[in-house]
Amino acid sequence: MPQIRRLPSTLVDRIAAGEVVERPASALKEVVENAIDAGASRIAIALTDGGLTRLEVTDDGCGMSAAQMELALERHATSKLPDALIGEEGAIERVETLGFRGEALPSIASVARFTLESRVPGAAEGWRRVVDHGELVEEGPAPLPPGTRVRIEQLFARVPARRKFLRTARSEYIASLDVVRRLAMARPEIAFTLTNGAEGKDRTVLRTQGGEPLATRVAQIIAHELKDNSVPLDLVRETPHGKMRLTGVAGLPTYNRGVADHQYLFVNGRPVKDRLLVGAVRGAYSDMLARDRHAVLALFLELPAEDVDVNVHPAKTEVRFRDAAGVRGFIVSGLRQALATGDRRSAQGPDRKAMDRWQSEPAAPAPEESLASIFSGRDWSAPRPHSGQVAEPRADWRDPAHALPMGRAEEAAPIPEEARQYPLGIARGQVANTYIVAEAADGLVLVDQHAAHERLVLERLRAGGAGEAARRSQALLVPDVVEMDEVDCDRLEDAADGLARFGLVIERFGPSAMLVRAVPSAIAKADTERLLADLADDIAKHGKQENSGALLLAERLEYTLATMACHESVRAGRVLSVAEMNALLREMEATPRSGQCNHGRPTWVKLSMEDVEKLFGRH
Repeated sequence: MPQIRRLPSTLVDRIAAGEVVERPASALKEVVENAIDAGASRIAIALTDGGLTRLEVTDDGCGMSAAQMELALERHATSKLPDALIGEEGAIERVETLGFRGEALPSIASVARFTLESRVPGAAEGWRRVVDHGELVEEGPAPLPPGTRVRIEQLFARVPARRKFLRTARSEYIASLDVVRRLAMARPEIAFTLTNGAEGKDRTVLRTQGGEPLATRVAQIIAHELKDNSVPLDLVRETPHGKMRLTGVAGLPTYNRGVADHQYLFVNGRPVKDRLLVGAVRGAYSDMLARDRHAVLALFLELPAEDVDVNVHPAKTEVRFRDAAGVRGFIVSGLRQALATGDRRSAQGPDRKAMDRWQSEPAAPAPEESLASIFSGRDWSAPRPHSGQVAEPRADWRDPAHALPMGRAEEAAPIPEEARQYPLGIARGQVANTYIVAEAADGLVLVDQHAAHERLVLERLRAGGAGEAARRSQALLVPDVVEMDEVDCDRLEDAADGLARFGLVIERFGPSAMLVRAVPSAIAKADTERLLADLADDIAKHGKQENSGALLLAERLEYTLATMACHESVRAGRVLSVAEMNALLREMEATPRSGQCNHGRPTWVKLSMEDVEKLFGRH
């Protein structure tokens, strides 16, 4: 009979390390978080081969004495839990530091060669401890400035089963860079430096200054263009335990990406990857982006410690909210409110590649000397001769009947003084019966008439209650019975109330089947079996939505409205009068979300006067 026995301490440490240390990036995260908790104002990170060979973190925090260093390398020893939070009456969920378990350093030291050097401010010298895969091999004084330096080498060198699952140096570097970027974004008051060495060459990858404004730090890390293509967030809502605050930067819908890798989410200063927050972002942008496009943003949610559990996962990348529906609603409404202040904007300026394709007219060669006399002394601004008269010599010798092609644009009147307040300017004409050309006080505006009118029609449909009409139920003459996996049935049953608000009426029909009694009238011909399967998958991925049951159902109904708007909007190729063009521009200026069409593409772009002058070499 197998006997129960205690595992060796070295094996216990390696098992614990498996929960905390998955790859160099996870070890780096733990060490940098320790530096932040130590009150550092400068953190320098150096990688070799993406951290596979070596990673080093140096900070100017509070440092540790020799005795504290010895304790730090013992399991479950930490300085981050005050006495008030320890004991039977303690409330560990109120911890505010990034780490508090006391597992990270001993776990890392059990699977790598780990060097810890630290010096307390005011101490005559620092101290060094070297632990090689769980065994102390060196200890003594160390010369270094106040602060702490951690060096991790030969990660998993004695655990080949883990080592072989590590990826290439490039992949590990990318993962480590993502960790540093997220932590640097969360702490704009701290200066970060990251260097990566490969093939004997060190390269500075990231360098930030401490004390930067949040928007500046976010734009520096994500993309410099984000600063001009985003709106700021700063909203507060009261909760039973205090205030919930949402800050950050939200990219305009027209500034989007094909993957969701540029969405950075933080809860109480912790970088997280939480499906509820991801679903909230998707819901907020659902009617402004195509399904395969993703918003670019950085959201910082702060709420009372009692309202969030950060102790769900050892790596602390997942959280659990006391009021999940309230948090999601706050984020969705907050994002929509913020975008409403900038939703008439489009992605700023034309694409640089498009600008590079502008063609300059080549300079005409000077006439030969023998022909110069026929060009000299001419007043080419004089009126051209009427038909039947002898035309004076000209360089082009074109037929006078075709010399002055007539455009459809009306006579260009001066811009009235009040028109200078119009962001989209005054219409001057139409190109290819598709694009409106307008003159604004600060540049040239091009408007896609179909995309713009499509958005305007959609907003009119919403305002007129078409959305409610689209989600009204149509009862099935014979209810459909859809057999499903029991877990999927549980998900749908739990979300049934929200689905009913959008016109989908379902109920449980035994352990592994759902009964469909009614569907939204807008999708009355939908395949109910496929619809329920898709909804169950969507709930599993993004969580239950209180108002609609599932994001997918809301999106399908939004798609119906968008299709209606597309069919009722001004088509490309339709000739518009200048009065019609100006009316469209004025309505765009007064309509929410008019800066992007229903698929997230810009409805207008502006070419600044500076850009126009550059095209003609006048800058």
